Amino acid sequence: MKQIERKIQTIDASGEILGRLASRIAHLLIGKHKVTYVPNIDAGDIIVIKNASKIKVTGNKTNDKLYRHHSMHPGGLKELKYKEVFAKDPTRVIYSAVDRMLPKNKLRKERLKRLTIEK
Repeated sequence: MKQIERKIQTIDASGEILGRLASRIAHLLIGKHKVTYVPNIDAGDIIVIKNASKIKVTGNKTNDKLYRHHSMHPGGLKELKYKEVFAKDPTRVIYSAVDRMLPKNKLRKERLKRLTIEK
């Protein structure tokens, strides 16, 4: 078996659209851009995102997009708007978008560990 070669890929997020950027990052984390891609082996690259606070969203998503989570108690549904989440921590917006674009399997945690986002 060959040794897995990981490259460090730096992406400048300034002016990028959130969804398109997240899908590109997920593609690189999975390793689909490599000739040696195999679905059950985690051979993706290390990704560093710069200028996370300069991303854009299209349409009226700044007011309409919601981030939901539940505390698993009755009435425990929490909702935050994109505008609030982005103002508090712009890296969380990119992280959650990439997290939701990765396949829901055992390799997901390891892939997300290779993602570094800088404000």
